[in-house]
Amino acid sequence: MPIRKSRFTESQIVDVLKQDEGGVPVAEILRQHNISKATYFQWRAKCAGASVAELKRLKELEAENSQLKFHRGVSRDVVSRPA
Repeated sequence: MPIRKSRFTESQIVDVLKQDEGGVPVAEILRQHNISKATYFQWRAKCAGASVAELKRLKELEAENSQLKFHRGVSRDVVSRPA
């Protein structure tokens, strides 16, 4: 299952979160960037304090992890098939 592509790059997410650190009200940030509260708080929980390079590495590791899980599931199916 492919991972859904985000409308926002890692650097844009970091910029949005830095606005909050700068004192801009959350409601204003949500309106400016047309994002939901849920999206904003997910980003904040996952990415607060991280740099762009760290977020890119995190995304790479998540993609690699999902591929490994997929391959592990496929290999289990092959092994468990009756001969």
